[in-house]
Amino acid sequence: MTATNGISFLAPAKLNITLRVFGKRPDGYHHVRSVMVPVTLYDEVTVEEIPSGIEVETDDPDVPPGEENLCHRAAARFLAWAGNGGGARVRVTKRIPLEAGLGGGSSDAAATLKGLSALTGRTPPAQTLLSMAAEVGADVPFFTLVGVPALAQGIGDRLTPVEWRVPFHALIVKPSFGLPTAEGYARLGRPPGDPPAGDRTPSFRSWEDVVAAVGNDFEESWGADRPEIGGIKEELLGAGAKAAALTGSGSAVYGLFARSEDARRAEGELAKGEGRRLFVVRNI
Repeated sequence: MTATNGISFLAPAKLNITLRVFGKRPDGYHHVRSVMVPVTLYDEVTVEEIPSGIEVETDDPDVPPGEENLCHRAAARFLAWAGNGGGARVRVTKRIPLEAGLGGGSSDAAATLKGLSALTGRTPPAQTLLSMAAEVGADVPFFTLVGVPALAQGIGDRLTPVEWRVPFHALIVKPSFGLPTAEGYARLGRPPGDPPAGDRTPSFRSWEDVVAAVGNDFEESWGADRPEIGGIKEELLGAGAKAAALTGSGSAVYGLFARSEDARRAEGELAKGEGRRLFVVRNI
């Protein structure tokens, strides 16, 4: 949608229904295999053209405004490709928590790429856009190119849409702490190597398919030092969730429900946790 001084996009969060981490690659990334589903929790990203430079503004003081910001990186790569000498201002209204595994920064970066493409009238070829997104961050290609339930492989840049016939509601519980992604990978201690071959693309036609798939290797990273994660999972299952897991590298934990009223009832039961943020969402 068009904003008064630019163009704005809603940037959705995602849940990792399944997330497996395999060997470390020569480039320092890990091979992953994950089914990701976008959900109705959004940041809002507004992109404006300015004469020169890149500026990132946000209403969250914990978000870095400079070159560490993924929106800044996305804008820099797009403007270098476009080569028109202009600049960009990116304003982000945050609702997706930081260090939660919900992909907020990656989704914001994807919205930045989309905004600059719309403003300039220039769209990179698909392979160029994929490379650009992957250079910004591992989850950015998913939000840039797919935005529907998909199997992500490689570092998250090999994307295959999956058949998804199961509408769900989810209760996301963000505890009072965040978890840094790099530390999560380091704690897993995966040796160099390629992932096993032969896995087929899954499909999700029933709740049985979904429940059988739910799982996250990063729970292994944090389990001993962050027992709260396992505790929240047990609370969600006790409140009627059909399945529950950590999303991304954490720290948010989600429970899946068939009905909105069930998720809302669970929200009331789990709201007592100190410092928690709770969100009821549905899949997109």
